[in-house]
Amino acid sequence: QWLSDRKKRALQKKDVDIRRRIELIQDFEMPTVSTKIKVSRDGQYIMAVGTYKPRIRCFDTYQLSQKFERCLDSEVVTFEILSDDYSKIVFLQCDRFVEFHSQHGHYYRTRIPKFGRDFSYHYPSCDLYFVGASSEVYRLNLEQGRFLNSLQTDASESNVCDINPVHFLFAMGTAEGKVECWDPRTRNRVGLLDCALSSVTADTEIDGLPSISALKFDGALNMAVGTSTGQVLLYDLRSSNPLIVKDHHYGLPIKSIQFQRQLDLIISADSRIIKMWNKDTGKIFTSMEPEYDINDVCLYPNSGMLMTANEAPKMNIYYIPVLGPAPKWCSFLDNLTEELEENPESTVYDDYKFVTRRDLENLGLAHLIGSSLLRAYMHGFFMDIRLYHKAKMMANPFAYEEYRREKIRQKIEETRAQRVQLKKLPKVNKELALKLIEEEGEEQQVTRKRKQKNLPSLLKDDRFKVMFENPDFQVDEQSEEFRLLNPLVSKISEKRKRKLKILEELEAQEQEEEEEPEGKASDAESSESSDDEKGWVEEVRKQRKLLRQEEKVKRQERFKEDQQTLLKPQFFEIKEGEEFRSFKDSAKKQKLMK
Repeated sequence: QWLSDRKKRALQKKDVDIRRRIELIQDFEMPTVSTKIKVSRDGQYIMAVGTYKPRIRCFDTYQLSQKFERCLDSEVVTFEILSDDYSKIVFLQCDRFVEFHSQHGHYYRTRIPKFGRDFSYHYPSCDLYFVGASSEVYRLNLEQGRFLNSLQTDASESNVCDINPVHFLFAMGTAEGKVECWDPRTRNRVGLLDCALSSVTADTEIDGLPSISALKFDGALNMAVGTSTGQVLLYDLRSSNPLIVKDHHYGLPIKSIQFQRQLDLIISADSRIIKMWNKDTGKIFTSMEPEYDINDVCLYPNSGMLMTANEAPKMNIYYIPVLGPAPKWCSFLDNLTEELEENPESTVYDDYKFVTRRDLENLGLAHLIGSSLLRAYMHGFFMDIRLYHKAKMMANPFAYEEYRREKIRQKIEETRAQRVQLKKLPKVNKELALKLIEEEGEEQQVTRKRKQKNLPSLLKDDRFKVMFENPDFQVDEQSEEFRLLNPLVSKISEKRKRKLKILEELEAQEQEEEEEPEGKASDAESSESSDDEKGWVEEVRKQRKLLRQEEKVKRQERFKEDQQTLLKPQFFEIKEGEEFRSFKDSAKKQKLMK
């Protein structure tokens, strides 16, 4: 988001990751903003409306490109695809016009009395039901080509409507926060739900009366209602109380509600977030927060693909494998997601480096905090990688040389690993490795006698591999802790050191593969085992004496250094014509002058 368009284009040429990005459908975007997006019933065509200028774009999934584009006279509030493909479309426009399009283009245009906000198509009777800034629901019969008697409701205005796909019950959401259900056969109201009252629970905080902003049927009995204050209510049509109330906690109107039947999920979206949650328990499955505000969400049927219309030119496509398989026109997505799961890659910022406050202090760049060169992010800052490299070179000029030597050493080690492996001791912690080999040999003998399973070796365990490869893990035998904790080990370690010297001499002479030393208890060790306690006490005393002597020597050296540093006298210059009596007089003079 910090890069300019020119730099982004340059990155596209250089960066392999950007070149690998998948553009499922070519030019899947609008000039400025997309408002609604739908999929045809046969799944072949994706249609989206947007601005500016007001237009509809139809994308063919079989060709993965745009099929056609048509410009309209005014902005589209919503639209419906009546046929299985793109051949019959109805648009409700913001200037009260209803426009019909056929396969070749514009077919017919008519007008409704009041501004419309939503409409639904009743398939058995070929009626269009329009709701909007009126208490009436306008009916337009497409078979006869004329308006029928309107449905008179108790609401002042209506925002949304939907028709049940099973028994064709017509439901509409009002500005007063109620849902009215009508039977299209008798044209009578059969039910009324007060959703505004049910949406207010102990945990919710609302400003003003909630109105209905989204409505969707699922099967014959379930219905989900979204309010303008950010709650989603799931109803069973046989009950006036909601089964579950889900709050988005943003206080924004719910824009879209979709049902995902394979996992019993409800996908609800406001302008900021898309939430997927279980319709039985209300438990969150996942959520997505796109960069730009959401206008509409469309779930591709029988798949895990999700499309959004945004307040931006680009229309987003999300693929969630858990929700379902990829559509047949982009089945390669399944293989790609499997590969991504096998090879997880960490995100790398090529142009910026993330640094903490401590890193900045070490580099001597703490004074840049608050300037435009550092961008605050989480517990640190992003800075330009070139500035970071320059500062690091000045702070530690030989860092690159050390890094280069380490890389060369690693490369040589990698090439050596490809050769025929000899049974050698590791370069780091050789004595510890030899001790483990000896103990392993002893354990193998015991397990053979007792017929037990062999325990895994530390040398072969990947978790401890770095201990025998990285020099940072080298055991410091001269440290105070090691000398006090391991006094008894000294005699055994001397024997191991002799063995190590012999092994190193054999390696230097480049002889054939030597056998790993078998850990057998020698006669010397067995004879000393009885005097372990006495030997341990004597060794601890010796080590403590040595440590005291070393501390005494260090103190004497420090004392000598302190004696060598002499204090130099300080000189003060007196102005001409003034006599110096004491330092107090000069302080009095300064006060008098003030």
